Amino acid sequence: MRPSVYIKDLREHVGKEVSLKGWLYHKRSSGKIKFLIMRDGTGYLQCVVFKGNVAPEIFELADKITQESSFEVKGAVREDKRAIGGYELDVTDLKLISLSQEYPITPKEHGIEFLIDHRHLWVRSKKQVAILKIRHRVVKAIRDFFDSHGFTLFDAPIITPNACEGTSTLFEMDYFDLGKAYLTQSGQLYAESGALALGKVYTFGPTFRAEKSKTRRHLTEFWMVEPEMAFYDLNDNMDLAEEFLEYIVQTVLEDRKEELKELERDTSKLEKVMRPFPRITYDEAVEILKKNGVDFKWGDDFGGADETIISEQFDRPVMVHRYPAEVKAFYMKRDPENPNLALAVDVLAPEGYGEIIGGSQREDDYDTLISRIKEHNLPQEFFEWYLDLRRYGSVPHSGFGLGLERTVSWICGLEHLREAIPFPRMIYRNTP
Repeated sequence: MRPSVYIKDLREHVGKEVSLKGWLYHKRSSGKIKFLIMRDGTGYLQCVVFKGNVAPEIFELADKITQESSFEVKGAVREDKRAIGGYELDVTDLKLISLSQEYPITPKEHGIEFLIDHRHLWVRSKKQVAILKIRHRVVKAIRDFFDSHGFTLFDAPIITPNACEGTSTLFEMDYFDLGKAYLTQSGQLYAESGALALGKVYTFGPTFRAEKSKTRRHLTEFWMVEPEMAFYDLNDNMDLAEEFLEYIVQTVLEDRKEELKELERDTSKLEKVMRPFPRITYDEAVEILKKNGVDFKWGDDFGGADETIISEQFDRPVMVHRYPAEVKAFYMKRDPENPNLALAVDVLAPEGYGEIIGGSQREDDYDTLISRIKEHNLPQEFFEWYLDLRRYGSVPHSGFGLGLERTVSWICGLEHLREAIPFPRMIYRNTP
C-alpha cells in the first residue's frame, strides 16, 4: 500500500486513492456492503467495502474484523456531507495489522468503576478523545497567553523540603539522610524567586494534595499553572486573571467546536465568558449566602455548596476578593485599610464548578513575613531562602494558580474531574 495519510487531511485528497492506518471504532452491514468506521486519533472515517469492488478474501476480512482491531485500508476518497467527518472511503484493499480479542468496552452502558478500571482503554472512546483534545487546547492556550505576554517559564521542583501552606495535606517521604521531604502542593514560593529575577514568570506542572476528599472537585494529583509578577498589586493580579481566563475559553470555543459538540456542551454559557467579570468582596459574598438562606458564619471559608450559590448569581466567572486573613495562607499580604483581611482573590466558575483560580498579593515586608511564619507555626529554618527574597530587593508582587482539570471540567461540562485527566488519582484509586 502507498504511504498513509491522516483522516484530518482527507479534504486534500478528494478523488484520489489513499492509504490510512487506524483502529475499528465500530461496523455495520447492509447485504453486500460493509461499513467500517475507522479512527486514527485525528478523526473518524466511514470505509465502504462493496462486495463487487474487492477480492472475496477482503470482503470476508471486513466481516471478521473486530472492534478496536488495527488495520490499514486503501481506497478512493469522496466527499459526503452525510457521512461522519464529511468524507467516505471506497475501499479497494484491506490489511489486518492486529486482531482485537473481545474488547471489553462494548457499545453499551458501563458503570463508572468499570470504566475507571479500564481507563487505559476508555480514553479511546469518542467522548474521552474530545475531552483530551480540549485539555490539549487549554494547555496550548495557557502557554500561548503567557508566552505572548512577556512571561518566562520557570520550572519549580516537585520534591520540596517544606510546605507551601502547612503539612496536613502533603504527601510525605523519607529523603535519604536529609529527613522528610514532600511532593509539592504548589510551585508558587519558587515562582516568587523567579519573578524577582525575570519580572514575570509562570510555573506549570503536576501538584499533589493529600486531602481526604471524595468530592467530584478533587484529585490527589493535578496540574496547575501559576504566574507570578513583580510590581503587581491585587488589582493588577485580578486584571491579568480576567484576561487570561477569557482568552482560554474563547480560544477553545473557536478551535474545538466539534469536540464541544460531541460533548453536547451548551456553548452559549461559555460565550458569555467575556471581560469584565463581576468583582465582589468576601463581605458581599457572605450577604449573597444569607439572602439565599444559608446560615454562614463570617470568618469561615466557603465550601463547594457556598461557591455554587454565589456563582449562580452571575452569568460569567465572579471574582471574590479580600478574604478574612485567618482562613488564608501566611504569605498573603494584609489589606492596609483593614488588617483583618487578606489581599486575596478567588475566581469562581459558573454552573457550580467552583474555584478555578486562587491568588493574592504576596507579603513583601521581611518583618511581617517572619511574624506570619511564626503565627502559622511553620519552621523558619526551611523558609530562610524565601525570606531572602525580602532581604534583597523586595518589591510588591502578586500571583495566582489555575487548576487545569477544574478548568477543563468546566469548559467541557463534566460531572467529575476524573474525566479531565488521562489517569485520575483519587484517595481510593491509584490504578491503572
